[in-house]
Amino acid sequence: MRRPVVIIFARAPRLGAVKRRLAAGIGARGALHFYRATLAAIAWPITRDRRWRTILAITPRGARADWTRLAPPGTLRMAQIAGDLGQRMERALAPFPRAILIGSDIPGLGPADIAAGFRALGRADAVFGPALDGGYWLVGFGPQRPHKPFARVRWSSRHALADTLANFRRHRVALLPPKRDVDSAEDLAALRLPALIHPAKPPFLRR
Repeated sequence: MRRPVVIIFARAPRLGAVKRRLAAGIGARGALHFYRATLAAIAWPITRDRRWRTILAITPRGARADWTRLAPPGTLRMAQIAGDLGQRMERALAPFPRAILIGSDIPGLGPADIAAGFRALGRADAVFGPALDGGYWLVGFGPQRPHKPFARVRWSSRHALADTLANFRRHRVALLPPKRDVDSAEDLAALRLPALIHPAKPPFLRR
């Protein structure tokens, strides 16, 4: 049986171009350090896990970055299409019969969460990891899914998960435990993770 797929959405790490709401509270350089450290902390262990194939879905298209410092060398990459978040996620998930998609701003997200998501897909058509702000930190689909799974979703609002679930009324849905994503300085303070905005490399990138 072909392995399922994990897709990690990632933006090229450029000063002033990532985590802008967080940057408003901790500065653009601090936000960049947080973003790079969190992406690497998520991507390295998940990509190294052989239970699934991992693909880094990057934006903007053709962006130059030292991706080998953020994910293991040889990690598959694909470009995100143009469009809103729902259109980009729908297109990224479409080719795969069993796939999970995650972002890069959930400190502590790791292989155990991915494995839990795929276990949930064994009994459901879709799985979501709710975020405390009303969005979600993980979405996964099996072969049976709505034609437009992300239609009419109010992104970046407390309604994002509820709006998405409205498209799945005829499908079996599983929910994972909620997590806090980091969009603001208040979110970061609540997690008490000051090391993530320090410019030092994550431990597994040190040589």
